[in-house]
Amino acid sequence: MTQILCSPTKYIQGHGEIRKLADYCLQLGVKRAFAIIDPYILSMYKEDILHSFEMNDIPLMMRELKGECSRNQVDEIVLELGLEDVEVVLGIGGGKTLDTAKAVSHMEDLPVVIVPTVASTDAPCSALSVLYTDEGDFDCYLPLKRNPEMVIADIDIIAKAPARLLAAGMGDALSTYYEARACRESGAVTHAGGTGTIAAFSLARACLDTLLAGGESALLDVKQGITSSAVEHIVEANIYLSGVGFESGGLAAAHAIHNGLTLHEGCRNVLHGEKVAFATIVQLVLEKASEDEIAQVIAFCKKVGLPVTLKELGITSSEIDKLMVVAEASCSQDSPMKNMPFEVQSVDVLEAILATDERGH
Repeated sequence: MTQILCSPTKYIQGHGEIRKLADYCLQLGVKRAFAIIDPYILSMYKEDILHSFEMNDIPLMMRELKGECSRNQVDEIVLELGLEDVEVVLGIGGGKTLDTAKAVSHMEDLPVVIVPTVASTDAPCSALSVLYTDEGDFDCYLPLKRNPEMVIADIDIIAKAPARLLAAGMGDALSTYYEARACRESGAVTHAGGTGTIAAFSLARACLDTLLAGGESALLDVKQGITSSAVEHIVEANIYLSGVGFESGGLAAAHAIHNGLTLHEGCRNVLHGEKVAFATIVQLVLEKASEDEIAQVIAFCKKVGLPVTLKELGITSSEIDKLMVVAEASCSQDSPMKNMPFEVQSVDVLEAILATDERGH
C-alpha cells in the first residue's frame, strides 16, 4: 500500500502574527486578497489586519462571516469572488470561519491562508471542510484538493480565548496517537489517501508527549493570562501535531464514538474535543489497553477538566437505549471504527462506554 503524508505548505506560530499577514501573503506572490473573518476578531483586530495590507500595497476585501459554514454561504461568497480579481483567500477566526474559507478557496481553485484564533480542534491544517445546513445541522464533509498554503497561529490571540477551548483542543489532540497506533496495526487507509508514514506516527507520538508534559501547566497559564512556553507548545500540539497526525496517521474508534455521541441530546453543549477525550478512553477500554495506560489518560483528563464520566457529558448511565443508538452509530458502515485492528460490534462499544464511565467515577 502506498504511504502518504500531507500537511500545510508552511506552519507559522508566534506573537503578533496578525500584524504580519500581508508579509506572508507577499511570499505567495499575490496582489489582491479576500479575507473571511469571524465577527469578534473583526471587531477587535480590524485595524491591525488592514494596516498590514496597506503597508504592503495589497488591496484587501474583508467579509464578516454571518451564519453557518453552509453550502448556501459558500456559494454566495464564491459568486462575490467571481466579480473580483482575487488571488488568495484568508480565513481568520474559529472553525466555521476557517472551514468556509477553505471551501471557498476549493471552489475557486485559489490558495488559502488559515489564521486560527483558538486552538480548540486540529482542523486548521487539514484538507477538509465540514459543511452545515443554514440551521446549523451537520451536512457533509467536503474533501479539498490540497491543504492550506499557510497556517498562521498568533499565540497572543489564541491565549486570550476561554481556557475551556484550549482544554477541548487537548481533548481532540489526545486521541491522535492512540488512533494512529490502531491504524498502524490495521494498515488502514488514512484521510491522506494511503497508509500512515513514520513521520505521521512520530508527530502523533510527539503530540501525546507534549500534552502529558505541559497540558496542565498551559491551562493554568492561560487562566492567569500568561503566554508561556507551555502555552506555545500546547497550541502547536493542538493545531499542527494533531492536525497532521490525524490526517496522515488515521482516525479510529475515538472519533467513531464521538460521532455517535453527537446524536445524543445530552451532549448538545459539549465541545468536540470534550467528547473525543471521553471516547479516547472508551477506545483504550475496547483495546484492552494496560491499566497504567488507561489510568494515565484518565488522570490527564481530570487535570485539565475533560470529561471522564457520562454525567460530565450530560448523559445518565441508565439511558441504555440512547447509549445503544450511540454505539450503533459509531459502528456504521462509513465510520472510522472500521480502522480498528479487530472487529468491533455495537454491543462491544456499549459495554466499553459503561466500563469507562465506571472507571471515571
